[in-house]
Order: sequence, then structure tokens, then C-alpha cells
Amino acid sequence: MAVNNSLTQNNEKKRVPFSVAIQTSLYQNLVRNTLGDPKKSSRFITAITSAVSVNPKLQNCDAGSILSAGLLGESLNLSPSPQLGMYYIVPYGQQAQFQLGYKGYIQLAIRSGQYRKINVVPIKQGELIRFDPLNEEIEVNLIDDESERESTPTTGYYAFFEYLNGFRKAIYWSREKMEVHAKKYSKNYSSIWGSDFDKMACKTMLRQLISKWGIMSVDMEKAFTSDMAVIKSDGSAEYIDNPKHIESDVEVPQTSIPEPVSEQNDDFASIMED
Repeated sequence: MAVNNSLTQNNEKKRVPFSVAIQTSLYQNLVRNTLGDPKKSSRFITAITSAVSVNPKLQNCDAGSILSAGLLGESLNLSPSPQLGMYYIVPYGQQAQFQLGYKGYIQLAIRSGQYRKINVVPIKQGELIRFDPLNEEIEVNLIDDESERESTPTTGYYAFFEYLNGFRKAIYWSREKMEVHAKKYSKNYSSIWGSDFDKMACKTMLRQLISKWGIMSVDMEKAFTSDMAVIKSDGSAEYIDNPKHIESDVEVPQTSIPEPVSEQNDDFASIMED
């Protein structure tokens, strides 16, 4: 979804806090015209205003970029609530980025109708016994006490999925490997990864796993290509943190499936060969 060019032009002349801009008739009408349903529009305005209010830095970002990110999340039927972690609107200078959370990746994968199981887990110090990369089998001894486990340092990350037809894929990265990857692909590493390294790492594991071996729905591909980007007024994505992020970070699958998706087990072999 795109925000009218006049909004960006107005904000460039005089930056208006989002809490003020969203109450103007220009923004209110834009949301209603975009979403159609008045009740849906009202819920969206309330939710996006609440999400922005908890982040003072975001209040100073271009209001048009905030709204564009929020409308993209709405088009994917994801909640902007930071507590739910489906997606985030992240300040980057004076622009707002759309950032898909790892829970958003899981939600979109489940909705595609192709996955029986999908998960990502931080592995704590002392838990990993072995990971066999050839057979993609992991042996761990997880800490039983939840409080103890939360306070134990993370040493690695494990992610896997299983299709309805039984095909399974799994990967394991050490924390050291994740740190090298994060510093390479995020110029703003300290602020973005420093706030919650494990959540960013879990998202990265799912991105790597799904982009290389997963089947993507139309919504998943839209979210994937817009992740960590400023959504411009024409609907395009600008990667201001790392302009080569999509090209160099992961591989975008060539196969997309429409929504809603039925089980396509008979076509699985040919899809994977492509």
C-alpha cells in the first residue's frame, strides 16, 4: 500500500509528529480510502497510534513513512503491537522502517497452508550435545527450569520446518556466526541488534531457512521483500540500513503460491526441482 506523495512533500516542508498528523483529515481520509471499512480504519488508527506512542524516537520520524509501514502490516493482517512481535515500525534517522518480527514469519508461514511444523529456538550454554549438518539432526539437553534457562547465555540458534507432505529442513548457527552475519549486513548493528539480539537472530534464522528452502505465499514474499525497508510513497522499498540487503543476504525463492493455499503434495517434487 502506498501513501500519497503530498503527504511526504508536506512532511519534508515541516515535520509533524505522527500523533498530530494522524488526526488530520488528510491522514484520516487516506486510511479510510485505503482500508475501506470504517471500523477497520478506526481500529487501525488506534493500533498504529498506540504502537508509535511507546517509542519517542518514532514520533520524530516522517509521518508518511510510519503510515506506509503500518498500512503494509495491515495488508498482511499483522498486528502492529510491539508486545505481539509480529512486525515493528523502527526509527532509522528521520525515516521509519518496516521490520517483520520472527513471529510474523511464523504467522505467514502457517497461513500458507504448507507447513505442518515451523519453529526457531535459541540454544543455551551447555545444552547442545551435537548437530549433524549432513542429516540435519540435533541432540540437545534443554535446561528444564525456565527461569534458569532465560538467564543462561545463548550459544547458538536452531530453526526447522516440516511440510505437510513430510519434507523437513533444519539449520543451526553458532552465536559467533550470527554476530559476523549481523555486522556484515547491518550498518546500524549496535542499535538494531543491541536491543534484543536473540529476537533478531531468530528472525534471521527463519529468513535464511524459508528463503532458501521454503515455499512462499504471496503475502510471505511481499513481507520478505519489504522487511527492514522504508516503504516509499509509491509503494517501493528502500533499504537505507543496507542497500544490498536483499541481493546479498538471502535468496528470494522463484516459486510463489496464491492465497488461500491448498495442499499441493503432488506438485512438491517439481516445485523443489525448480
